[in-house]
Formats: sequence, structure tokens, C-alpha cells
Amino acid sequence: MKNSQHLKAYVQMHPDNKMAWYLLGKEYYKNGQQGKANYCFNQAGEVYEAFEHSKVPAETLREYEEGLLQASRQRDRRQQRFRYIMLGLMLLLLVMVPSAVAPGLDIAGDQDTVQDTVTSEVKDPLDQKDIEKEPVLEARKMMYTAQESGASASSGKLMATMLMREEPFEAAILGMEREGKWLLWKEKLPLNSTLQKNGNGRLVYQSYDSAACACEPPEQGEVAEDAAEWQGDQEELATLWSAMRAYQNHKGKLPVSLAELTRPFPENWIGGTTPVMKRDFNSLKEVATAKALGIPEVAEEPPSSIVEAGMGIPTALSESGSNGKGVPFFDQPLRVIVDKQKHRLAVVSGSVILRNYEVGLGGDKTPEGNFIITDKVVNPNGHDNGEFGSRGLQLSDSNYAIHGTNEPESVGKDESLGCIRMSREDVEELFAMIPKGTKVVISKGVLPEKQLLPAKRFNPAAPYDQTNPHKVYHWLN
Repeated sequence: MKNSQHLKAYVQMHPDNKMAWYLLGKEYYKNGQQGKANYCFNQAGEVYEAFEHSKVPAETLREYEEGLLQASRQRDRRQQRFRYIMLGLMLLLLVMVPSAVAPGLDIAGDQDTVQDTVTSEVKDPLDQKDIEKEPVLEARKMMYTAQESGASASSGKLMATMLMREEPFEAAILGMEREGKWLLWKEKLPLNSTLQKNGNGRLVYQSYDSAACACEPPEQGEVAEDAAEWQGDQEELATLWSAMRAYQNHKGKLPVSLAELTRPFPENWIGGTTPVMKRDFNSLKEVATAKALGIPEVAEEPPSSIVEAGMGIPTALSESGSNGKGVPFFDQPLRVIVDKQKHRLAVVSGSVILRNYEVGLGGDKTPEGNFIITDKVVNPNGHDNGEFGSRGLQLSDSNYAIHGTNEPESVGKDESLGCIRMSREDVEELFAMIPKGTKVVISKGVLPEKQLLPAKRFNPAAPYDQTNPHKVYHWLN
């Protein structure tokens, strides 16, 4: 099994090496893990076919494998030493940044040395010449992530992870506010900082928090606009990723195509599709398949996402407007939480709240506990202005549901017979955002009071029929 771990690390760094995939498959096969072995053999392609039917001496294969393993072990030792050094330096840097006189920090470094200099200080002419001789950072797509504003521990982990990336990059970090145990995914999150790394390993850290850097930050330019696009993409991918996982949990397999998630009722796992979902379905399916098999993410670099243990705070780096290669930012499936005390219903992923709606309830008539969305129905009364409104989401095998209402003034009060009432605009967005199979938790005193609603609602195209003409719903309105 030890060889398997090193070979897994090697194919992660070199996904095009079909011989490495073949050798990893042989290790899995030898350990009785047939499913993982088949996955690796598929990645090996013609190498598998050639070697399984050839008379190549076993000794030759063992020598090749030992060479890969030795290279992997050496790299692991180097990276471990480098990781400890850089993590310590980054945490030290984060302590220093708030007292910096200027927003920009150059961090010139390689695996042995890191030197910090404040960019706006007056430099020696010779030093300035040296800087000018360095290669200019090539134009490339900005990557984005988001985390709690001012959280030095998570920032240090993220920056240390980013430093592990071998290729040049530009990354922007957006800031989320904390409300108790929750982080708030607000529309147009503010830009906290950017980090650039060029081909020589020189890092440039730029703070956009005037309070932290005691400075006047530069103009954000197009970065803020692209960040808003990235946020929209991540919401759509959160819905798709959650639907794929719910489908897999229910049917024991991943959907073959996006069409399997968008069939007429009752197979309407998601409320509609978007160009982003169509663009990224296949890449997300590859990641979900690899996760199910325990295979490391197939990428040309070390994984670019980390999740704080026990916190559920995603910090995945990804570009806007391009096909993603790894897990989406919201790597944990969407859930619904209902707070009976505060009359709130939230859509969450891990410890991040994406939406927080006001709802109408039934006081003690509204049950507490865990449920699953089993039916998603358009016009549950047969028309959009009945007592259940234009959308209904049934809670497990019960007479309770989350639905619209023809009594909008009851939202925020305890006037239902136990169901959860929402305004039309809110329930239609919820219907579009969460897939069938989503977990729902009803309890008390767990959500913030403040509502979290975007100006532009989540509204994917839904051309297929999501009504249920064969059933009359008798929920406890």
C-alpha cells in the first residue's frame, strides 16, 4: 500500500504518464481493489493493452516502477521541508502585514530563502536595476477564492498552499463577514488582497484593506467585475455539484449526462440549467468519479484547495469564465436549515450561508428534525396562485413541505398548520437552487437574524415539465 501512495502522488503530478497509471493499477489489483485498478487501467489506455499482451520482463517493470517511486519519495521530502519553512514564514508575514506602511509587499524567494521588502520604500539604485531585470509576470487569468476577512490562520494556510504551486499565477482573495459560527456569502464580496508569483518564484502581495495596511489601496479595476462573475459561477456549480452527489446517493451511480438531472417530474433533480453547468458537467463528473475511487485529483499541479478541519470553510482557487479542473468552491453539498425561533430558512454549504430567507411557520405544529427533499413540484395546486403557491418541495414521506403561499402577509409569522411558507420570489429561487435529495434540518436558534438576499436572483432556464398532474397534494398548509 505504501507504493500505491507514492504512485498516486506521482500520477497527480504527471497525469499524462500512462505507464505510471498502469503501474498504479497493478498495485491496486494486487491489493484486491478491482474498481480502482480498472480506473487506472482506463487512464493507461494503450499502455495497458500493450503490456498486458506483451512479454516484457517483470524485472523491467519493477525497475521502472522503482525509478518513479524514488523520484516521488525525494520530491515528498523536499516538499515537506519546504512546506514547514513556508508555512512559518507566511504566518510571520501575516502578523507583519497589518502594520505595513504600504499595501504592496514583494516576497522574493525560492525553496531556500525568502526576503521581505516593502515595495514603496526608497530602494538602492542597484536593487531597482535587479528588479527591472527580472521577467515581467505574464498576463494570465486571475484565480479567485473567498475566506473570512481578517482570519490570519486560514489566510496563512491558503497562502502556504498557493506557494506550493510550481507555475506562475495571479490570485485574488475575497472577504466574507462572520456572523456567529457562519460566514456570509454576500453579493459582490469585497476584494481583500491579491497574490502574484512569477517564473522566478518572486511573490507580490497586495492588500486592498485600508484598515489593515494603513494605506490607500490601488484601484481594483476589472478584478472586482471578474470576481462578481466568479461568484455567480460558484453558485451555479454548487447546485450542479450537489445534484450530482444527491443523484449518486440515491441511484448508486453518477449521472451519465446533464440531461439525467433535468428530466420532467419526478426526475427533475435540478430546477434548470445554465451555460456554466453545461460547460463544467464533464469536469465535475471526473472529479466526483475520482473521489469515489479514492484517486487523487487529476491535475498538472498539487491540489489548489484546502478545507479547514472541522470548520467546513472552502478555499478552492479557480478561474472565472473557464472550465474548472478541480472541486468547486462549495465542495460540500448544499443543505437547508430552518430556524423556528427566528423564522429563517438558509441555504448553506459547510459553514457558509449563501441565502437566508424569511419564512412563515406553524409554531409547535412545525416539526423539528432531519428531512430530505423528495418531490420538487411546479404549481402543486395545478395553478400558481393556490394555497401552496407556484412551487412546492416535499419534506421526506410526510405531509409537510416548503412552499409558496397565497397569503404573503403570513410570512414571518406562525400561521401555518406546520408547513414552511415563503414569498413567491424566494421559493422560486430556492426551488431553482437546491436539488432533489437535499437535506433539510429544522431546529431553533441556529441562524442569523439578518436576511441574505441578492439583487439578482438565481434563475436558470427550465424548459421541461416539472408539474405533477397525477397527484393532489394535501400538505398541512
